[in-house]
Amino acid sequence: MQTRGGDGIVLAILSLAAFMAGLDLFIVNVAFTDIGHEFKDSALSNMSWILNGYAIVFAALLVPLGRLADRFGRKAGFLLGVALFTAASGACAASATLWQLVLFRVLQAVGAAALTPASLGLLLSVFEPAKRAGAVRVWSAAAALAAAAGPVFGGLLVSLSWRWVFLVNLPIGVVALVAALRLVPDSRDRAVTRMPDLLGAVVLTAAIGLLALGLVKVDDWPGLRTGLVLAAAALGAVGFWIRSRRHAHPVIEPELLRLREFAWSNAAVLVFSVGFAANLLSVILWMQNVWQYSALRTGLGVAPGPLMVPLAAIAAAKLAGRGIPVGRIAALGCLLCVASVLAMASMVDAAPDYAGALLPGWLVGGIGVGLALPTILSTATAGLPPHRFSTGSAVVNMSRQIGSVLGISILVAIMGTPRTYSDAHDAFVHSCVAIGLFMLVGAATSLGMGHLPPVDRAADPAGELPVAAPESDARA
Repeated sequence: MQTRGGDGIVLAILSLAAFMAGLDLFIVNVAFTDIGHEFKDSALSNMSWILNGYAIVFAALLVPLGRLADRFGRKAGFLLGVALFTAASGACAASATLWQLVLFRVLQAVGAAALTPASLGLLLSVFEPAKRAGAVRVWSAAAALAAAAGPVFGGLLVSLSWRWVFLVNLPIGVVALVAALRLVPDSRDRAVTRMPDLLGAVVLTAAIGLLALGLVKVDDWPGLRTGLVLAAAALGAVGFWIRSRRHAHPVIEPELLRLREFAWSNAAVLVFSVGFAANLLSVILWMQNVWQYSALRTGLGVAPGPLMVPLAAIAAAKLAGRGIPVGRIAALGCLLCVASVLAMASMVDAAPDYAGALLPGWLVGGIGVGLALPTILSTATAGLPPHRFSTGSAVVNMSRQIGSVLGISILVAIMGTPRTYSDAHDAFVHSCVAIGLFMLVGAATSLGMGHLPPVDRAADPAGELPVAAPESDARA
């Protein structure tokens, strides 16, 4: 008979896996420059695939792998995801070339796309409806903790070697794997009998990948080649949408986009994520490549921004509770992000001056992120019917990842390969202006979200989780 742990132990195991996957995203950003120093072919356009390869595959596979876990067993999906992520982490650490590292990062993404929805599905199946909201908050807080700790932790690890940012996943993954095997109960949705649209996921992956390729190579390739790649990306996107309208279980269900809050929130989080991803990487590259900061010092410099996010998120929740439209709260956060990047662009100079040139804007940006991002994400799912909560959540996460891919690709296209301080400064300023423009669009898009939909008391009598996913459809 399978041994089962208490609810608290199950929550800890599943949250540990979420922490591992979240930590990897942030410590790799800090290790970016050190990785480039070791490998040939380390032009920024090539290096960007360390981040983009992961984000593209994760975005495309999140929904299909979640549905496979629902059909064949969420525990099996979780165990396979953790095992693949852990093994791929070890392979990343042993990579001898840049493109080997990119390949193993893609395998990491497959593992993350399997373990993330399966872990949330298992969590929701263990806890009764009245306790699900608290459990989901703890599970989500694990990823938030990774965001705050990642830069500093990554800096410490990179001081030993960039390979340690991947090796650290091995003990975490092994503990999560063994504990889940013994203590986490299984669940599945026996009503799911048809396969998800895996071909659609492949088409989506190709479309996003071609778009990123065209953007990062815009300075290296002739205009005709870039145009053909971007045209192929557009055809892939059209083909994906046509297939989504015809498939019984598409990656994105078109009917979800008919819900106003969900549609506007997805648009807002996509645009916001473009600016967020570009901003994070641009600041890290500035500190390391221009100011010559070590990875540890860079991590310490990045950390104050994420620390402001939970404080601002609490304030945003209180404002929404007082009836202020969530669209205005998110728009305010986006506008603070605009002020942040413009302040940094106007104050940075060749001489390192973190406290005077970067920190004020970085703190304002952290407040902006805390007001905007949690508000957009909560609004996206708050109006969904309970049986579409998990699918909708996965689509929102996919939109975030696509935005991140676009943000990094656009940043690479703007920065090029600066050879002098003047080139680097101009590239940073131009990047900040572009980021600010995307955040302005994010503010305008956020206004379309309107008010937070009322809680469906029938779906959740306790009033704690307006859109809790039932056992039959519990995925991220």
